[in-house]
Amino acid sequence: MKANNFIRRARLREAISGYLFLTPSVIGVSLFMVVPVGIVLWLTVHKWDMISDPEYVGLTQISEVLGDPEFLSSLRVTLLLVALVVPIQIGLGLALANMLTKGVRGTNVFRTLIVIPWISSPLALGVVWSWIFAPTGGLLSAIAGTRLEILVSETWALPAVALVVIWNNVGYTSLFFIAGLLSIPSELIEAAWVDGASPTQIFWRIKVPLLRPTFFFVSVTTIIAAFNIFDQVFALTHGGPAGSTSVLAFEIYEQAFVNWDMGRAAVMAVVMMLILMVITAAQNLYFRRRTTYELL
Repeated sequence: MKANNFIRRARLREAISGYLFLTPSVIGVSLFMVVPVGIVLWLTVHKWDMISDPEYVGLTQISEVLGDPEFLSSLRVTLLLVALVVPIQIGLGLALANMLTKGVRGTNVFRTLIVIPWISSPLALGVVWSWIFAPTGGLLSAIAGTRLEILVSETWALPAVALVVIWNNVGYTSLFFIAGLLSIPSELIEAAWVDGASPTQIFWRIKVPLLRPTFFFVSVTTIIAAFNIFDQVFALTHGGPAGSTSVLAFEIYEQAFVNWDMGRAAVMAVVMMLILMVITAAQNLYFRRRTTYELL
């Protein structure tokens, strides 16, 4: 009996200690995630300009936003930008990681260089790239010897933004692929060489299958980051020309801090959150059975 009481008390103390250790995290998550999400959901059915009292408008505001041509246009632009950025960024990140894990002399220097854009301020880099793309006095126009109106072209402005985003973040993507490639047992690679496998076969038949957990993480984070692109758009085009680069994050900013319509901005933010939740769930289902360390 005494032994049982001692065990129960020990388990109770262990449980209390665990809850005490979790308390700071629970408080932080509640204050900075749960409460803000609740406020945003509350704002979706209210009109508020941050000065007057909030006015309850119900589901009317949601239906108005979902039928707004500007919102639908920004959603289309966002999806197009994501389609441009995500596959190229992941592909380049994997290619860079594969080259930087060959053990070539000076590799550490190149690993540092490719990360510098990612750790720098996106807004500051956007200002630098706006000078590079500037039609008058810009670097590209000076090199070409003619006026290149890239950022004022409805055709080329979005690809230019995508280029800057990829350049800014490809180092971040490659870091995870480098870590994944370095974690592959060298014995597998050596055995494949002995068996006469070519570098291409080793890459596609050994390295890529073992990188599936990394692919899952990188694809999820890259898509989320692409949906939240704001700094580069703000610095390069400010949503123009003619709304061709007005992505959803920029449209939310415009509604909230230019038009002072927090309710409409909240509806757009919730729509973005729901889209990302659906995409992430779909990725999870896709990679669930494929995220293994079994070779093809």
